[in-house]
Amino acid sequence: MNFYSVRDLRTESKSVWENLASGGEVVITNNGKPSALMIDIPEGSFDDIVQAVRQARAMIAFNNMRRKAAARGFMSENEIEAEIAAARNGD
Repeated sequence: MNFYSVRDLRTESKSVWENLASGGEVVITNNGKPSALMIDIPEGSFDDIVQAVRQARAMIAFNNMRRKAAARGFMSENEIEAEIAAARNGD
């Protein structure tokens, strides 16, 4: 994976596009920190790529919420599963 600064994107755009085409991914940094991911989109797969990215972002958000809830002392995953199982069994 190749990293380029925002400035590189302006001044070396040809190199960025070439690396994107050959490697499939390019990371754009701002003040030395990753801030954007450019991915190559094969012809005819735009909708699939967008859906996959949205699902990945949703999963990351969900996992972050779970970690925060666990840190606050909320129910564990096993406890939640046990409650669901008990509700399904009518207990």
